[in-house]
Amino acid sequence: MTNSGDAAADRRRAWLGMATLALPTFVLGLDMTVLHLAVPEISRDLAPSSSELLWIVDVYGFLIAGFLITMGTLGDRIGRRRLLLVGGAAFAAASVLASLADSALLLILARAVLGIAGATLMPSTLALIRELFPDERDRTVAISVWAMAFFGGMALGPAIGGALLEAFAWGSVFLFAVPIMLGLLVVGPRWLPEARDRDAAARLDPVSVLLSLVAIIGFMYGVKRTAEHGADLVPVAAMLGGLLVGALFLRRQARLADPLLDLGLFRAPGLSAALGTQTLAVLALGGVQFFFGQHLQLVHGYDPLPAGLLTIPGAIAGIVGSLIAPALAARIRPAFVIAGGLALAAAGLCAFVAVEPGTPVAWPLLAYALISFGVGPMFTLCADLIVGSAPEERAGSAGALSETGNELGFALGIGLLGSAGAAIYRGAIDVPAGVPAEAARHAEDTLGGALSVAAGLPPELAAALTSDARAAFVDGMALSGAIGAVVAIGAAALIGTALRGRPAGSAGGGH
Repeated sequence: MTNSGDAAADRRRAWLGMATLALPTFVLGLDMTVLHLAVPEISRDLAPSSSELLWIVDVYGFLIAGFLITMGTLGDRIGRRRLLLVGGAAFAAASVLASLADSALLLILARAVLGIAGATLMPSTLALIRELFPDERDRTVAISVWAMAFFGGMALGPAIGGALLEAFAWGSVFLFAVPIMLGLLVVGPRWLPEARDRDAAARLDPVSVLLSLVAIIGFMYGVKRTAEHGADLVPVAAMLGGLLVGALFLRRQARLADPLLDLGLFRAPGLSAALGTQTLAVLALGGVQFFFGQHLQLVHGYDPLPAGLLTIPGAIAGIVGSLIAPALAARIRPAFVIAGGLALAAAGLCAFVAVEPGTPVAWPLLAYALISFGVGPMFTLCADLIVGSAPEERAGSAGALSETGNELGFALGIGLLGSAGAAIYRGAIDVPAGVPAEAARHAEDTLGGALSVAAGLPPELAAALTSDARAAFVDGMALSGAIGAVVAIGAAALIGTALRGRPAGSAGGGH
């Protein structure tokens, strides 16, 4: 019989381990948003070309997504704690390198290393939560804390970035991560257990690694460029090439005795449904996320820092939704908790359909908070279902699948819904007569372009162009919200149907 004192000590140690895992999770959320405010200063200091600036911003996310599957499997084979600590050390070193970069090329290189290091962190944290909390209910609570740390990092990113930029040079936005990662290296060996699949070979199949990397990065690059510049030859070819390479990757995994991605994971009860729901839900959010920050700045006229701060209440709502999920899932079937939350998110997305250029800013802020609150339970419970449904020795791979679904869903949301909204903008804008032809083409491309053109026009012509462009932009955002609402309802129906038989108190898979 287990001694109650030993059980209390084990529980205390598990929660100290959870606090340790919150450190890198917070940093990854922070790095999603902290760089955006520094882009103008980086542009002035390093004078990057337009292509270099795009890679400075994008290479981090591309390489995180591209290496997630590889790093999740590598952690299963060499040890999840070991990979987490190595990744934390690499992240700290790359952060220092980024802060000291004196050229655009060096900053791109540092951001690339940050992306690869970041890909080691998320699947390792989820897999170690599975190791620390064998009890399903405790694990669900722990994953809600994990989600809170990520949401908190994203929410505080603009505020922390703005404060650092007020006092220091742009390199300071990277240095903030260093002491946190050093803290992970100090306390991680003490409070985190080591866990790995002892039956798997340590060596990864290099061809599979290359195929997964090319497939995901090629597809995401094509989707993102389509959203930004339209569906021309290069991004469409990148998307189709990514899909083709992805098919070759899956075919190879089915034939290997020791694959990089075990396709048998998809047969685990609940995993496929939770992964599909999570990907669809994040896709539904992607379009509004693409437009919302621009709406605050270009329609309501807020500077980047105040616009970032205005998103904090929405992030707090997401944290609350994540934290209440375990209590709700203990009393209500998890599928119904997720579906109910997604129905609330769909209502928030529908609220964006009613937004007009003159609508008070409180309306879209409340809609955004409702969306965040509604998806909070989904992030917690779907991650728990995915990791909990997989065998313990495949927990790292399952965590990587969860994060890959998030990355792909967000890229698709921006690409598909963002492109649809941008097409509405280009079709709806009516540039007033008297605007030069070249300037008119620039104004018809984006709202930012239209406002830039208006700044050089006579007052009456500028006012007419600004008003029409903002109205066209809001029409595009409304369409994105409407499509997102339909997708969110579809995700709710998927999870509600597929897992309706799972009883309350069993959010995890219980493999």
